[in-house]
Amino acid sequence: MACAAIGLRSALALAVFVLGISNAAAETLTGGAAGGAALDPDRALKTSQAVIGKRVGDYALLDRAGRQVRLADYRGKPLVVNFVYTGCLSACPTTTAQLAKAIREARRTLGTGSFRVVTIGFNLPYDSPEAMRDFARRYGIDDPSWEFLSPFEPQLGGLVADFGFEYVRTAGGFDHLTQLTILDAEGRVFRQVYGDDFALPLLIDPLQELVTGTPMPRASLAELLERVRIICTVYDPKSGRYRFKTSVIGEIMSFVVVTVVIFGFLWHDRRKRRALERRA
Repeated sequence: MACAAIGLRSALALAVFVLGISNAAAETLTGGAAGGAALDPDRALKTSQAVIGKRVGDYALLDRAGRQVRLADYRGKPLVVNFVYTGCLSACPTTTAQLAKAIREARRTLGTGSFRVVTIGFNLPYDSPEAMRDFARRYGIDDPSWEFLSPFEPQLGGLVADFGFEYVRTAGGFDHLTQLTILDAEGRVFRQVYGDDFALPLLIDPLQELVTGTPMPRASLAELLERVRIICTVYDPKSGRYRFKTSVIGEIMSFVVVTVVIFGFLWHDRRKRRALERRA
């Protein structure tokens, strides 16, 4: 269908990413002090892009209640992952607020249970389960499919490397890439999204591609109709939201009418030929 222009959206997302690699964008792409020891944004972006297509390891973490979970527990559906440190007073709160807005729109567009979200604290031992729970409460995150996790310190280096996430300590906290990582249902890095004020399609379009591309064995009619609805949802830049492309209804109806007419003609022609054969 014409509405499923996912390839074009992906190309536009890549173009935005390439144009964003500049020294002028360094302050937007990283959270932390501009002076002193700072992250090299060009290197950080290359590291981040290098992990696309690779599977993230199955790491153990603690949820907000102090229970141990594993990243493999979140497989089976697309997963959005971002890293924060709870002592951050600038980039992380801004990023979390923007992400919360984008996640609400993604839920509305793709369905409440179509994907999961995980926020991981990387400043150990300070980003404890209690600190992560307080961070979620402070910023009003009550999405049941959005968890806040604390890694184990011996595994932290491997965890952030698998996500292509880099950070350096500064006098004011940490200088780090403001990055969202989208994993597919098998735990592979599918897309990276950058900046604390990203456009909604940069997050929702890749999720849409994963949700609609996931096999659905023995899908019910309702599930198939829901998939058609998701595929035919388009972004409206004027409202900043996704909407169903109403012209699709006309296209579907036209297809059905044409199909019925063709089959009706073939059926009528077949009956006519059989009648002539019997007379002969």
